[in-house]
Amino acid sequence: MGQDQTKQQIEKGLHLYQSNQTEKALRVWMRVLEKSADPAGRFRVLGCLITAHAEMGRYKDMLKFAVVQIDTARELEDPDYLTESYLNLARSNEKLCEFQKAISYCKTCLNMQGTAVSLQLNGQVSLSMGNAFLGLSIFQKALECFEKALRYAHNNDDKMLECRVCCSLGSFYAQVKDYEKALFFPCKAAELVNDYGKGWSLKYRAMSQYHMAVAYRKLGRLADAMDCCEESMKIALQHGDRPLQALCLLCFADIHRSRRDVQTAFPRYDSSMSIMTEIGNRLGLVQVLLGVTKCWMIQKELDKALESIEKAQELAEGLGNKLGLLKLHCLCERIYRTKGQQRELRDHVVKFHECVEEMELYCGMCGESIGEKNNQLQALPCSHFFHLK
Repeated sequence: MGQDQTKQQIEKGLHLYQSNQTEKALRVWMRVLEKSADPAGRFRVLGCLITAHAEMGRYKDMLKFAVVQIDTARELEDPDYLTESYLNLARSNEKLCEFQKAISYCKTCLNMQGTAVSLQLNGQVSLSMGNAFLGLSIFQKALECFEKALRYAHNNDDKMLECRVCCSLGSFYAQVKDYEKALFFPCKAAELVNDYGKGWSLKYRAMSQYHMAVAYRKLGRLADAMDCCEESMKIALQHGDRPLQALCLLCFADIHRSRRDVQTAFPRYDSSMSIMTEIGNRLGLVQVLLGVTKCWMIQKELDKALESIEKAQELAEGLGNKLGLLKLHCLCERIYRTKGQQRELRDHVVKFHECVEEMELYCGMCGESIGEKNNQLQALPCSHFFHLK
């Protein structure tokens, strides 16, 4: 298959993909990959396959294609192609929760001296790196990366990138418990979708609605949370976006738990857990197990709660997710206090404070810990943050 035919077939696949005929599009692209003799065309078709598999949550396949794409880029001997393929490798690892690997591939991208094209990718590289640092609960570095990505987005007038960074910042502030900002940033993302997103994929709208739902729930605005989550879930189902479906199910379950409706929450946690397991989102699984633990605690089933904690702890340790561990120690503390088991209680109090120290979650002004309750935070230009009060 020559250059022109390759181009034609890639476009055909894109047309099918955009009209929601994903499996047909994949077949067209796979045929191009097998038959095309044009390396640049092969590179482009691998990019399409990587994006499609990412959106379906088939992260292991995404990684497989990213590795092939790096070989193709080497064949083309072009630094821009190489930067793009390393970014895809970083993103695949980020999605598979291999955060250290993702960070190291992002650093490889940033060290490559490509042309203006690869410099434009630096915003996406910074975003991916920020997400990976957030997965490891290294908050200051995550914030640094997100702010850098935001600067790239503004300098290049890249509204799509800005929208994605705003969603990640929403997630960042939800984790450090500044719920005002956790809502502000996804609202900003939703505004960008309304103002500029006519030709964008609907996933941008779905993503911003999901992050708004998370913030509304944390703020106790459960009806608003439910509306946003339903809107997000509708798009995720239409597009076969499995990763987002899993997140929405988790959010629905959390909303029901906040209403203390444990019986409605449990099946949603179960559905979310089975998709998270299927796609390999281990960080998502930690969140699901945290919610399940809290449900058992509402029902005073403390031994069942401890079983969930044990599973979550193993996952969080494997990922290096310190915030997950901190939350688990906090729950153990409550359980052992209720059970009157002093030795275990002391053990978890010590571990909880070790996590706080390790994450440097202290306000530089008042010395109190950050992320214990909803508090407005202010970041300095060096990405250190402290209580606004």
